[in-house]
Amino acid sequence: MIPYGRQTIEEDDIQAVVDVLKSDYLTTGPKIAEFEKAVADYVGAKYAVAISNDTAALHAACHAAEIGEGDEVITTPITFAASSNCVFYCGGTPVFADIDPKTYNIDPEDIKRKITPRTKAIIPVHLAGQPCDMDAIHEIAKEHNLIVIEDAAHALGSEYKGKKIGGLSDMTTFSFHPVKPITTGEGGMIVTNSEELYKKLVLFRSHGITRDTSLMTRNEGPWFYQQLDLGYNYRMTDIQCALGCSQMKKLDYFLARRRTIVARYNEAFANCRNIVTPYQMPDTNSGWHLYIIQVKNRDRKEVFEKLRERGIGVNVHYIPVYEHPYYQEHGYKGVHCPVAEEVYSHIISLPVFPRLTEEQQEEVIKVVKQVVEE
Repeated sequence: MIPYGRQTIEEDDIQAVVDVLKSDYLTTGPKIAEFEKAVADYVGAKYAVAISNDTAALHAACHAAEIGEGDEVITTPITFAASSNCVFYCGGTPVFADIDPKTYNIDPEDIKRKITPRTKAIIPVHLAGQPCDMDAIHEIAKEHNLIVIEDAAHALGSEYKGKKIGGLSDMTTFSFHPVKPITTGEGGMIVTNSEELYKKLVLFRSHGITRDTSLMTRNEGPWFYQQLDLGYNYRMTDIQCALGCSQMKKLDYFLARRRTIVARYNEAFANCRNIVTPYQMPDTNSGWHLYIIQVKNRDRKEVFEKLRERGIGVNVHYIPVYEHPYYQEHGYKGVHCPVAEEVYSHIISLPVFPRLTEEQQEEVIKVVKQVVEE
């Protein structure tokens, strides 16, 4: 089975982890700051906070944005549930705006239609690494005094108008799950240019506890610390961050490989009447975490099953979030985003990862054409 995604772990990555295992620090040591700096410098942000995973990052970002009961946050339905679950964690209400039929990202025009006096933030998701229309989103946010939290789980290394995703909004979160642009096993990162938000995020990550004497109400000695807020244990380990530091050195190579693979797919499927290849918005450069096609004039379930039977590990990204039973049971039965539902009924993700060989890709192309076109 050729999987839709897979990590790339090499000997230097393994050695980086071994070195930490032999060191004095396994968690909350010097590798945390090193990894944070590597990511912040790469994306052009002032601050970065390493955190246990991207779901925790989104939770922390909503907390720092002071999302609470009665607040609404607009996001996309075509995403993993964490993009909206984080709003629930803080007592807020997710509101789903429909997607653009070309990019599959949140549609700024529908964001405008979904804004109410209770709207406090927007969480755009850069699906598959394709950047959202951030100029339009920032314009809406400025007009209505809204916070923008970018869910860039797929988009480390993606570019919008010549700038890396990560330095553009109030906060941006990344994922380091094994199939993402780089991996730390599990792990996430929040970047921001706001010192105020940065301090909130650091507190939230570690029980709300600080040893920073400038923040404490009193100081009884070198051992002293205080809990200033109700936080969580969302810390990463030095083991994970060592792997992350090693992986960051290869990120540009990983991205180049993904883009080469995508160009080959696009060329191979260009004249297929039943396949719609992914759209690339002008002035953007996707990181291509996913390669999502639409299957037209065929039953998607049948195509999916036949591809799996032939050894092609396809997947679907994603089921509209509001269709999940939890959401249906909590007030979303009447929610419909027509474009998202139409797109969902046709989409399939094909294998794309740096170690996908030319021979494997040829097999994917051949089988997809046979199943979808013939």
